[in-house]
Amino acid sequence: MKILLIEDEKWARQSLEQLILAIRPKTEIVGQLESVQESVAWLKSNQADLIFLDIHLADALSFDIFKQVKVTTPIIFTTAYDQYALQAFKVNSIDYLLKPIEEEELKLAIEKFEERNNTQTADYEQLIATIEELKGQHYQERFMISRGEKIMSATIDQIAYFEGEDRYVYLTKKDGSRYIIDYRLSDLEKVLHPKQFFRLNRSFIVHFDSIDRIITLSKSRLKVELKPTARRDIYISAANNRDFKAWLNG
Repeated sequence: MKILLIEDEKWARQSLEQLILAIRPKTEIVGQLESVQESVAWLKSNQADLIFLDIHLADALSFDIFKQVKVTTPIIFTTAYDQYALQAFKVNSIDYLLKPIEEEELKLAIEKFEERNNTQTADYEQLIATIEELKGQHYQERFMISRGEKIMSATIDQIAYFEGEDRYVYLTKKDGSRYIIDYRLSDLEKVLHPKQFFRLNRSFIVHFDSIDRIITLSKSRLKVELKPTARRDIYISAANNRDFKAWLNG
C-alpha cells in the first residue's frame, strides 16, 4: 500500500509514519508534505492508495486542496479538534483521527479502509459546504417552558441537560427543575451550539457545565455523572467515546 502524509508538523509526520509502519511494515510512504501548495503540485502528477491529511497546514486549511485539484484518493483526516469539521465529517461519513493519534485507533482506521476494498466515494465539495453551513448557523438561545398556566423561557446558560424518556423530552435546569418541551432530541442537536452541548447517548444531551464526573468502566466505555443528578445512570458507548473526548478537549 502506498500512503501519502500531509502534515505541517515534522514530529507529527514522523510519529504517524512510525505507527503506520509498525502496523503495516510493507507500507510505502510515497511522500511527506506540509502545505496546500506542495500537496496540489504533488497530486497533479502522482498517485497514492491512501492519504492522511491534517486540517491545518503550513499555508492554509487543507480543504483548499480540493478547490485546486480533483482528489479521488481515499482520505483519513487528522486533527487536534475542530468542532465544525468533526460534525461535517460525521454528516458526510468521512473518516478522521484525533491527535495525538493512538495506535489502536490508527489500526482500526486502516482496517476500515482495507475492508472497503481501498475505495471511497466522499464528496469533498459537499464536505466544505457542510462546514461553511455549520459555521454560519445561528443557534437557539432560549426555550419556552411552562408549568400549569405559567409560561416562561429558559436561557441556554440555565439549562443543564435534555433527556428523552418514553415519548417525551424533558429540559432540566441547573436548579433541578424539570419541564416537558415540544422537541425531539434529534431536532435539538440541530439548534444547540455543538461547543456547549453534546449528545451522550440516545437519551441525553448535556451542557458542558453540567458534567460532574466521568468514570472509566473499560478501555472504551464511560459512565457520566451530571449535576443536578440524573434519574438514571448514563453510559457512553465505544462508538461515541472518541467524539466525546474530542468535545471535552475543545
